[in-house]
Parts: sequence; C-alpha cells; structure tokens
Amino acid sequence: MPRTKMKLKELESHLQDVDVFEKPKVVLEQYPTTPHIAGCMLHTIHTRYDDIEDKLIADLGVGCGVLSIGAVMLGAGAVVGVDIDDDALQVCQQNMEEFEIENIDLVRQDIRSLAENTCHLHKKFDTVIMNPPFGTKHNAGIDMEFLRAGLDLSSNAVYSLHKTSTREHITKKASDWNVDMEVVAELRFDLVNTLKFHKKKSVDIEVDFIRFCHKTGAMCKS
Repeated sequence: MPRTKMKLKELESHLQDVDVFEKPKVVLEQYPTTPHIAGCMLHTIHTRYDDIEDKLIADLGVGCGVLSIGAVMLGAGAVVGVDIDDDALQVCQQNMEEFEIENIDLVRQDIRSLAENTCHLHKKFDTVIMNPPFGTKHNAGIDMEFLRAGLDLSSNAVYSLHKTSTREHITKKASDWNVDMEVVAELRFDLVNTLKFHKKKSVDIEVDFIRFCHKTGAMCKS
C-alpha cells in the first residue's frame, strides 16, 4: 500500500496552481489536462494500484507538467517528461520552479521517433502516464502511436485518456498487442474554447481513463 497519503481534494487544490498554455497549438492538440481530471487519474493510480510512489515514471506529451508535478507530490521516485514542443517544455520548467520540484527531467522528443528508437529505454520505466492527442484534425492515429511508445517504455502499466468513441478500436489494438486493458473510469473532458476553430465556450467530450498492462507474468500487477 502507498505510504504517501494526500487526499484528492488537496491534490486538486495544488494542481490548480499549475500554469497552462497561453497560446495552445492546434496541430499539437494542446488541450490542458484539468486539475480535476489530473487529480482523479493520479489519485486512483496511487491509491488503487500503487503505481506512483517510489516509481520511475514517464509522462508522454508532458505539456505544462500537471501530471508530472502531481506524480511527484504523491511520492514518485523520479519522472521523465517528454514533449515535442519547446514552448510547452518552457512552461513546464517554469511550473517546476514555482513548485520547487527537482526530480523531473524534461526531454524534447517526438513520440513517434521515440517509439522507433527505444532499445536503450525498453521497459525502463515502471509506469507511464499520459493524456495523448485524441488523433483528430491533422493527427489521425497519433493516440495509438503514443500508446505503443508507452507500452514499449513501461515494465508494468500505462495509464492514458482516450475518447470513449474509440474504445472498440483501442480494445482491438490491445488484443493485437497482447496487452490487458481496463477502463478504470468514464470521464467528461471539458474542452474549453481555447482554439480558433471552437465555436462554443466549452464542449464536453466523453473520455475513458484506461489502464494497460503487459500480460507476461509478474510484469502486470493485479
């Protein structure tokens, strides 16, 4: 059982202070993970599965760092945050400084090239966490590329958000990849009007919070 005991409301309160994108980029689908969703994800990963405390964690598409920072608050041993965007990494670095966090390393890397060159990082991380692009607009299939990279990097479990409408497709992919898949929760992602093509103030998107883990023996904890 995890030793670090922080209540969900306390975690969410801290994450409210994480700065987000001033000018999110459409092509990268830069939708910030809300403090509520980030808090729910991390608190569940921590308390139900004990996959954060003292663990080596990768945060793919780290963005402004809300998942990484929350993971550190819950006792992560170390976190590596990966993102392709220099501006996002700069905001993340500023957030880390504001929270006086030092055990997050930031790496500028395209997830697609990371997935192709993971030999030295293959299964080096205990846990992978991410809120990947949903694969809309110019990024069809990018959500599965993130998931594939996460599974290559993790020795145990990957936690991710995906549109509920893609569940059937993701279930098939998990079966093809010999991976166990558990829909931990069904959430509503409040997509605020931050990008030029948005016509409404906010749109609720049904999202699955999913846990993936390898089927090979002890690598997948129950």
